[in-house]
Amino acid sequence: MDSPSTVPAESDASTAAIRIARLETGADLARWDAFVDRHPEATFFHRAGWKQVLEQGLGHRAPFLYAERDGELCGILPLGEIRSLLFGRALISTPFCVYGGAVADDPEARGLLEAEACRLAETAGVGHLELREREPHHPDWPGKALYATFRRAIDPDPERNLQQIPRKQRAMVRKGIKAGLSSRFDDGVDALYRVYSESVRNLGTPVFPRRYFRVLKQVFGDDCEVLLVEHQGALVSGVMSFRFRDEVLPYYGGGTQAARALKANDFMYWEVMRRACVEGARLFDFGRSKRGTGAFDFKRNWGFEPEPLHYAYRLVRASELPDVNPLNPKYRLFIAAWKRLPLPLSQLIGPLLARNLG
Repeated sequence: MDSPSTVPAESDASTAAIRIARLETGADLARWDAFVDRHPEATFFHRAGWKQVLEQGLGHRAPFLYAERDGELCGILPLGEIRSLLFGRALISTPFCVYGGAVADDPEARGLLEAEACRLAETAGVGHLELREREPHHPDWPGKALYATFRRAIDPDPERNLQQIPRKQRAMVRKGIKAGLSSRFDDGVDALYRVYSESVRNLGTPVFPRRYFRVLKQVFGDDCEVLLVEHQGALVSGVMSFRFRDEVLPYYGGGTQAARALKANDFMYWEVMRRACVEGARLFDFGRSKRGTGAFDFKRNWGFEPEPLHYAYRLVRASELPDVNPLNPKYRLFIAAWKRLPLPLSQLIGPLLARNLG
């Protein structure tokens, strides 16, 4: 992929020229994040740190674009280029994230950012460009209605939040409490990785490299929390959550075989909510799930209503939309075989595959 430092673009005569440039280092990182912090449409997955996460944690190119007018940022578009022999090549905003797409102060800046993304996709010769948006900005592009996200305001009072959980799910949380489960924050990622890698292996999914979690923690610091759940001193589940403004987003979670009987995962998500509301969080983002899956139903059982996500595609070399997801029948045998792998082997070869899933 060619990498010009800037791409000049002229706006209407009534406004100043807009310059499209690539995020590099130094002051531009701070300007980018200041824009994300102030813009109502921006999300945690628009933060500049994802460029370092994608490049250092997973080894992908990450041409993050920004729009500038009169020296002030007026739009951003984070991108990651996935190159996979198995799953094809794609330019995605933002890979390994649930949200993405351009965030801009006006339609002109958005349009210029997206035009440059299309140019980069053509130059790189990828199969498709994908924009993972929460709001529909491209009704004329091919799209998918596969995913929904689950977001809900939470109360400053933990007891009120507990009462808002539907009765059957609330009973699962109380069982975890009665089982004597306890939670604590952890400064590292190794304990989390142990339970997370076991959990995704049991689901038939390749695990990310340990390095990826370490880079996440290094880049985002206190905004990347690891909470562990223990039973009689033994680790049974854990979750990595992101903090953004007044939101908390539990993102990578899993548990051991003992977790199910102890209701440890139910207790774990409750503990994330309980601790977050006490610390000032006012919105709980349960993340995306595919329709027709157990994760989708689990989040609805907590009283969250699904909000459709709008993933828009611009086909470049591909002739049809990508379908890399476990619901695709052609992956059924692979998933069944992966579940039977010894855990150490899945931890060894899983990262070679997972880093290309996007």
